[in-house]
Amino acid sequence: MSPSGQRFWINTVSLDHVEAAIEGGFTQADHGAGKRLRRPRPGDEMIFYSPRTSLQGGSPVRQFTAWATITGEKPYQAYVSDDFQPWRLAASFHACQRVDAKPLVGQLSFVTDPAHWGLPFRRGLFPVPQQDFATILARMTA
Repeated sequence: MSPSGQRFWINTVSLDHVEAAIEGGFTQADHGAGKRLRRPRPGDEMIFYSPRTSLQGGSPVRQFTAWATITGEKPYQAYVSDDFQPWRLAASFHACQRVDAKPLVGQLSFVTDPAHWGLPFRRGLFPVPQQDFATILARMTA
C-alpha cells in the first residue's frame, strides 16, 4: 500500500477474458465470484497476468497483458447467461504492451521460488508491493 492508501493488485485472468474486460471496462476475479472483488477500491491499480489464451485450455501466454485503475465503488452482478451472472468491478484500462512474465520473476518479491514462479499467480486476485507493481508497469509502458 502506498502512503496515500492506494493499493496494487495482480489479477490472473485468461487472455480472452482480459480482452472482454478491456472492451467492457470492468474486472472480474475468481471465475466471477464476488468475495475478493470487494477488496480493491477506487484509485487502486491492477495488472492482469494471463497464463493462457482461454480458461478452458487454450495456448500458453504467460504474460502481463493489461493495466487498469479501479473506478468502481463496489462490485455489481452482470447477466451473461441463465447459469452465469459474474460479479464485476468497474475499471479504466490504460494503453500498455504485453510483456513476458518469466524475465521479471527475479525482480519480484512475491515470487519466492523462481523454479516455480507461476505458483503465486494461482491465487487469482492478490495484492503486491508497490515496488513490484512499478517493476512490471515500467516494462509494460516502456
